This record gives sequence, C-alpha cells and structure tokens, in this order.
Amino acid sequence: MLKQHEQSERTVSALVADYPDGASTGEHAHARAQLLYAISGVMVVRSATGHWVVPPTRAVWLQPNVVHEVRMCGPVQMRTVFVASDAHGELPRSSCVVSVGPLLRELIVAACKVPLNYPENSRDDRLMLLLLDELRTTSTLPLHLPLPAHPGIGKVCQLLMEDLADGQATERWARLTGMTTRTFQRTFTRETGLTFGQWRQQVRLLAALERLARGERVIDVAFDSGYASQSAFTAMFRRQFGVPPSAFYQ
Repeated sequence: MLKQHEQSERTVSALVADYPDGASTGEHAHARAQLLYAISGVMVVRSATGHWVVPPTRAVWLQPNVVHEVRMCGPVQMRTVFVASDAHGELPRSSCVVSVGPLLRELIVAACKVPLNYPENSRDDRLMLLLLDELRTTSTLPLHLPLPAHPGIGKVCQLLMEDLADGQATERWARLTGMTTRTFQRTFTRETGLTFGQWRQQVRLLAALERLARGERVIDVAFDSGYASQSAFTAMFRRQFGVPPSAFYQ
C-alpha cells in the first residue's frame, strides 16, 4: 500500500492507519514528503536529528527520505498525507510540527477517502489542491527537540533526557565534555540551534507532553521535571504554548 502511494501519478495522496497504545512503526523513510496527523492519541516521531511530540490539533511535516520512527502514546488514529516533490508553492522546507485548524483537519480526513489515482481537474483533485493551500498557510510550533551530532554534546543531552529534574549548572556539564563553559555554550548552540538553557527546558516540556497525554497528574509531571511547584511549571507551560497543561489536549 505504501509503495503505491509513493509511486502514485498524483501529487497528493492519503491513507488511514490505526495503532494501539505503545505501538511503533519501526525506523523507515519515504521518497515523498509526509504529513502525519492523529485524529486521536499522541505521536512521538524520532529521527537522527531530533524528535517531535505531536498531539491532536497538530501534525508533523517530514521532508522526503528522513529516516524516522513513530511511537504511539495512547491508541492513535493516524492519517497520513504524502506530497510529491513537484508540488508547487511555499510548503515547509524542513521537518516541523504544524498547527491543524478545523478546515485542514477536515481536508485531511476527506483526503483519506479519495481514490489513489483520482482524475485530474475533478472534485477530488481540487480537494487535494485546497489541502496544500491550507498547509502553506499554517503556522509551525515549537514541539521539536533537536539532537546534536557532536559526541560530547550528545552525551550531555542523553544524560539530561534520562534525568529531567537535573538542575546542575552549565559549568558542570562543560567539564564533563572537557570544554570551557564558553566553548561548551557556543558548541551546544551551533549543534542544536538552541542555548543550553533553552534545550533543557524543551526536553522537559516534550517529556511532559507525553506524560500528560497518558493522563498523568500535572503536579507529578511538574515535580519530576525539576520544577519547585505546579504553579511554576504551569506558568512556564503557558508561556510556551499559550494555554495551561490542563487545557493543552482539549
């Protein structure tokens, strides 16, 4: 089925795939760009350069040939749109999480009912073109955790992912890599595009999103993420996403 979509004569195609909680697609890649959207459930998409947490009302856009794995948090009703490289217009030029408004959501759902090789200049063709138009105007969201190629910086990131509550100063992590603090900070930003502090906040946020998706209490997530109180965690969460944790999945 996937091969048929990759070889379709049409620019856009879509399909349905449902998964149980904890399921994984395994590592794979596609020749076409891919828009991954879940009607329900949360997806965690991992690649060599980072990972994305994708709740409902969001989707992840993956560039062609990006090796990735999708892991499900809760039962996931996945809807996938494949886009050929000859699509015209300002589609996202890098892999990212995008907002899915009501119209784009309904277009994705409708696209999954369209036959693979629909007639050109037909209603189905116009539906697919409108889907691309909506995708071009949607906003990107900060739900990506970039991972470094540098082995020393990569070791620091791995340790922080294993202990989200760790609050040790930058100087300690710099010593672990054998760098001065200034060199460590400069290298970290070059490798990830974020400062060390920004990256540490991002890894906590994305881990929190996974746990909140499973229905865990906000106060437990806050303390395990290294925050002194639920209110401090909630304030940081609201600054990042515009809503409190309790409202994020509504």
